[in-house]
Amino acid sequence: MSHCRFLFLAIVSLAVLACSGSEMPDTVAEDSRAHDYFSFANTDQFVTEHLGLNLTVDFDAEQLHGSAVLHLNRLATAAAEIILDTRDLTIESTSFVLDSGEELAAEHYFGETDAVLGTPLIISVPPGLESAAELVLKINYRSSPQATAMQWLPPELTAGGEHPFLFSQSQAIHARSWVPLQDTPAVRITYNAKIRTPSELLAVMSANNDPAAERDGAYEFEMPQPIPSYLLALAVGNIYFAPIGDQTGVYSEPETLDAAAFEFADTQAMLETAEAMFGPYQWGRYDLLILPPSFPYGGMENPRLSFLTPSLLAGDRSLVSVVAHELAHSWSGNLVTNSTWRDGWLNEGWTSYLELRLMEVIYSTERAAEENVLGYRELLIDFAEVRPELQALAPPFTSGDPDDFQGTIPYHKGNLFLQYLENAFGREVFDEFIRSYFDEHAFGTITTEAFLEYLDRELLSAHEGKVSRAQVEQWLYEPGLPDEALIPSSISLDRAAELAVLWSKGEIDIADAPTDDWSPHAVVHFINSLDDDLSTEKLSALDGALGLSNTKNAEIGRTWFIQVAQRQHRTAYDNLEQYLRRYGRTRLVRPIYIALAQNGSDLELAKTLFVGARGIYHPLTNASIESAFRRSSDTEQ
Repeated sequence: MSHCRFLFLAIVSLAVLACSGSEMPDTVAEDSRAHDYFSFANTDQFVTEHLGLNLTVDFDAEQLHGSAVLHLNRLATAAAEIILDTRDLTIESTSFVLDSGEELAAEHYFGETDAVLGTPLIISVPPGLESAAELVLKINYRSSPQATAMQWLPPELTAGGEHPFLFSQSQAIHARSWVPLQDTPAVRITYNAKIRTPSELLAVMSANNDPAAERDGAYEFEMPQPIPSYLLALAVGNIYFAPIGDQTGVYSEPETLDAAAFEFADTQAMLETAEAMFGPYQWGRYDLLILPPSFPYGGMENPRLSFLTPSLLAGDRSLVSVVAHELAHSWSGNLVTNSTWRDGWLNEGWTSYLELRLMEVIYSTERAAEENVLGYRELLIDFAEVRPELQALAPPFTSGDPDDFQGTIPYHKGNLFLQYLENAFGREVFDEFIRSYFDEHAFGTITTEAFLEYLDRELLSAHEGKVSRAQVEQWLYEPGLPDEALIPSSISLDRAAELAVLWSKGEIDIADAPTDDWSPHAVVHFINSLDDDLSTEKLSALDGALGLSNTKNAEIGRTWFIQVAQRQHRTAYDNLEQYLRRYGRTRLVRPIYIALAQNGSDLELAKTLFVGARGIYHPLTNASIESAFRRSSDTEQ
């Protein structure tokens, strides 16, 4: 997922962790390495190899109904029960499909419900199958309208306003809310699906989408490469396709299709560059799906079809680093997957590093440097708010919610760690390591400790005297950044910060600053570098000169309206409200609500604005904002 996925402030999960009463295990303890604390599934006894879905999309009931067929291998000969992950699913029947095609009914029951994990579904293996090495389990079920993975949008919340829209978001542990399965990244499955929809709508999945598919309400998909459950994805709506290159294209509602094709025109070049740098792309096509504004993240790396927020449609291709990020996940995350969410940096740290490498080649070294500096700034903010034991790349993590426990640390600290290794061993040597790492672990899962052993064998020991294992372990298991970390810098951003100081002091006029030549990143850095005590008049003058309150660049708007809220610059509050109703991406809106809630005067205003806008937000976004309000209210008391 994009580097926006974990931008929920880590305080959310820290409160959960604090309330859980769980003791933190030693950071390198075996049970913290291998066990997935966020799945009920007994994967040591049964493991799923293939999933077959046969589902009808019911927009009126806001439900999926049909069946899931799990092909399982028995790992423990005496195992008599299969435990699956579910959340708010109605299970109508369970049975085992025999070689003859006959179905053998099976008993099932639910275990105790957990507020975060959902409810375990336990299926008893019937007599006659006690020794079967392979089992085919069929589950007839319905999802709930409240399924946390699914957002059902009425027509008025789409670009066209005429047809409803459905999209999924399975990461981190939300696949269980629309499919009963082993919902852990440690298990990889192939899948096929039959999806029935209203005849005028198109369905697409994280599978082999056909750009020329007829819109007939019956669609079939196949994913022949094994993927973890969090990469299961489905979208249904008034979607059309436009090609970008031989292997790439974009899906979107027709109202945004041309803009999307223009914005992401470099995708084919990105793909070809990535193959040259990281090894063969092993997923067939690489297409993009532009979702309605309520999509809660910047992007989601669903294989073959990345889901993207329309907030990237800036009109100048300035926000396409999110595409570079999701594409890079085709290697780091999709091809080689973290075994548990405690090892999430293996997905996101690697991807953030590869993203910058792509931006450097496709655009420029300075553009990559700007992205690196802004990422480092976000990392420092998280270090100030995340308690030390969770600042490690691979922290002890046995409770809480994997959606929101570490902020940007897996992304930006992971990226700086890999930059440190590249600098120590040289790019040529490190690139050989990258390609061998992806090749050797392709279509597998890996823990931090397994990565450490591989790194030690293939790089540290092979080039002795450059980096010690103890130095690597400091990155992996200790808080903050080691002293030898490379601190990012950018000539253009340094100059923007200098001009912000000079303008704040009244030493230059804003008209004398070369803002027309600035990148959006420079504008963001300029805003963040302003003095704390600027007057309302001076802020209004800046807004008028740069058009900040009416910018089409969502990242500039985010930065500006955070400052507006923090500084109580009420002249821009009407524009702030419009911004909060324009976007549903959590990264864009949540910090503004927090800034209002914590500025000493506007907590109630923030709550009022949220009540008016929450209907356009995803449930994950709403839950995150509500949690922030609860903490702000507690602080006031």
